Amino acid sequence: MKLLMIFISAAIVNNFVLTYFLGICPFLGVSRRLDTAVNMGFATTFVMTLTAAITWLIHKYILVAFNVPFLEYVTFIIAISSLVQFVEMFIRKMSPPLYRSLGIFLPLITTNCAILGLALFAVLREYTFLESIFFGVGAGVGFTIALVIMAGIREELEFADVPQSLQGAPMTLLVAGMLALAFMGFAGLLSV
Repeated sequence: MKLLMIFISAAIVNNFVLTYFLGICPFLGVSRRLDTAVNMGFATTFVMTLTAAITWLIHKYILVAFNVPFLEYVTFIIAISSLVQFVEMFIRKMSPPLYRSLGIFLPLITTNCAILGLALFAVLREYTFLESIFFGVGAGVGFTIALVIMAGIREELEFADVPQSLQGAPMTLLVAGMLALAFMGFAGLLSV
């Protein structure tokens, strides 16, 4: 039951994008088209899940074992960068159209603060290995949900009569703010 609560908490209640405001760059940049948002969400979920597993192992068996927890940031960033490079090579080889559609945003997963935040939150909350994996999957699913909702709204706004002064970035930021307010309604439902 605790694993389910960790998943729901990471995906909905404590959504990384709409609650912690982590990962805003790809959230605003990739959410123009629904298909691109879904693909970016899946790639980020995959990286977040692997990051949760790898960084837990690094923390437990290297940093804590050798009493060097002050190296968390450096080792986590190196691990995340390596994982993203592997994912990028895999997508380039297996699906060139997907690789082209993600464009610059695929390498930006490396600098996505939501992924580093995931690794640091898992350590801070002292999750077990399995809990960290559920946390990573939940955070990735939550990131995907936020991207898909935003992309769906932005696609519909293309056909709406939006005043000239609100077109583009102003409307995008207004919608993002309204989504964040909507997700604040979940605050306090779970404390995991």
